[in-house]
Amino acid sequence: MWRRGRWFVLGLVLVLVVPPLFGALALRVSYAGDLREDARTRGKDAIWLGHAWVDGRRKDADLAAFAERIKGTGIRDLYVHAGPLEHDGTLPAARYPRAKWLIDAVHRTMPGIRVQAWLGDILATEGPDGLHLEKAGSRAAVVTSARQILDAGFDGVHFDLEPLLSDDAHYLSLLDDLGKLTRSRTALLSVAAHQIDPLPGLHSVNGAVSGSEKWWSQEFFGQVARRVDQIAVMSYDTWMPLESLYGGYVAQQTSLALEVTPESTDLLMGLPFFHEDDLGHHDNAETVDAAVRGTRLGLGRTDPGRQRFGVALYVDFAAKEGDWAAYRAGWH
Repeated sequence: MWRRGRWFVLGLVLVLVVPPLFGALALRVSYAGDLREDARTRGKDAIWLGHAWVDGRRKDADLAAFAERIKGTGIRDLYVHAGPLEHDGTLPAARYPRAKWLIDAVHRTMPGIRVQAWLGDILATEGPDGLHLEKAGSRAAVVTSARQILDAGFDGVHFDLEPLLSDDAHYLSLLDDLGKLTRSRTALLSVAAHQIDPLPGLHSVNGAVSGSEKWWSQEFFGQVARRVDQIAVMSYDTWMPLESLYGGYVAQQTSLALEVTPESTDLLMGLPFFHEDDLGHHDNAETVDAAVRGTRLGLGRTDPGRQRFGVALYVDFAAKEGDWAAYRAGWH
């Protein structure tokens, strides 16, 4: 009986401990190596901006300071929070009363910078409340909200809908409809994307065990990327406990995304310009330094000549001076 119990414990250790150790070793190896000198900004970066820019809290002096802040960086697109959407897909115009001020001021004082409306909502994928993408009426309302945003003068629309399960055909259908609208208006369509399965099929396993899917399949990521002008990977909140593991994970995510993103689409890797400590995000591990290094490693190994590539900074109101310094020093 004791011998049988000993072998059971050994088997349990092999199943529960050894795979994570090998995974950690692989990420640590992925974080090693020399950086290519040409794996730097292509001038196609973006930043997520909070709601204060369109609700009246930000003023001319704030915009002047922001313009000075991003001068000399690769930032070209501003994802400005103008939502959230209602659960039926509609968007009250009262949510963005100062949008015209912002758009006009940016175009006047920061030539070449584009202002996109960041719209999002909770999806009813893991509970009863939220936006139901399976309802044709809801998807039509989202397209109407996008048209409304473009009528307000935004250069494009950026969607962040979560939690979005992999292989969601209704989401792809929505992107098809949105793409028809934005192309007809010569506007941009961009999305915030979930991370890609570190191992094939991991999103399905995680969903079966926890009832929630953290990742998308690589195939689904590619299907989304082919339908948009820009796709920004939310490469943070990774659960990684060490900076080296996080950087290796970002390098892996960069390579996986590059493999399936067409040359016609801007691929952006997210940088964590925020500071929290919880199970999903360890502040001492998920640093801008590690994210930039991982991004450069993945780019240099997979597609060093790619021009439609950049990083996306999340988020302006939580950023510290050290985040901006690390972005400038590591990526420029």
